[in-house]
Amino acid sequence: MSAEPTGERLAELRQKFAAIDADGDGFITEREFGEHFPGLPAEAVGSLNQDADADGDGRLSFEEFVRIVAQA
Repeated sequence: MSAEPTGERLAELRQKFAAIDADGDGFITEREFGEHFPGLPAEAVGSLNQDADADGDGRLSFEEFVRIVAQA
């Protein structure tokens, strides 16, 4: 999928984002990824965060999350 998701798909992504964003602050941290996906190796979490974190603040915003999921 290369286009920006809309409608139902965007709502689905918001739900998935919220499920990972444990503290509800609007960002996903490496810790939250690790807690949500405990079987995922730390290297994979770090790599995903590094690749997806466009602004380099150490966490993923919803927009960054959508961008990385849309590439998959």
